Amino acid sequence: MEVVLGLSENSSEGDSKFYQDAEEYWAAIEPTVDGMLGGFGCLSSTDIKGSDLFLKKILNNQKNQMPNKRALDCGAGIGRVTKNLLIKHFDKVDLVEQNSKFIEAAKKFLNCENHVGDFFVCGLQSFTPKHNFYDVIWCQWVLGHLTDNHLVDFLIRCKNGLKKNGFIIIKENVSSGDLIVDEQDSSITRSNNVYLKLFKDAGLNIIKQSKQANFPKQLMCVKLFALQSISSNDMTNR
Repeated sequence: MEVVLGLSENSSEGDSKFYQDAEEYWAAIEPTVDGMLGGFGCLSSTDIKGSDLFLKKILNNQKNQMPNKRALDCGAGIGRVTKNLLIKHFDKVDLVEQNSKFIEAAKKFLNCENHVGDFFVCGLQSFTPKHNFYDVIWCQWVLGHLTDNHLVDFLIRCKNGLKKNGFIIIKENVSSGDLIVDEQDSSITRSNNVYLKLFKDAGLNIIKQSKQANFPKQLMCVKLFALQSISSNDMTNR
């Protein structure tokens, strides 16, 4: 049995350092695609193609049940995912990002796209989406910056922010076993089993999951999960 490490269980002081260290790390990062991807900007196109394929399958299955009106990009950085993926599928996309420098860069990067909605400068541990507002909430390469307890709380708030038949889509590195701690950027990489437990704790079902293809073999496995509230409908994994 794997142990789910709740970094927030021991002390609020430990939590504060965990978040402060991450904030300081990202404050020193350039607001570029390469900066957002840790020096792997060359993989952006491959990443987007994998995400687009996954999202299209979800939306095609829901074409008569979900209007695709509004999405939320969590940990949006400079808006890379919004620009290259989400605005192609949704009428409006809101962005939430804790670094104000990245938000300002996102406004320029997105160049006032008609599909861009609101910008929120806030860490996800403190952010609450508007109730019953989003068709899709997209979280990519950001949840490792939340403690387990805060992640569950955040997912519950996201669940409440979804419209009927809406989805939370998560795209994250997944470890092959033990939890991996990156002290440089103050993040953690969870195993698949830990994610499954946290999703369950948040009252979410996995509707679809997939692995990102065509990344270099030396990189960690990247998985996509489409989640819905356990009580939202009768859909099952497929």
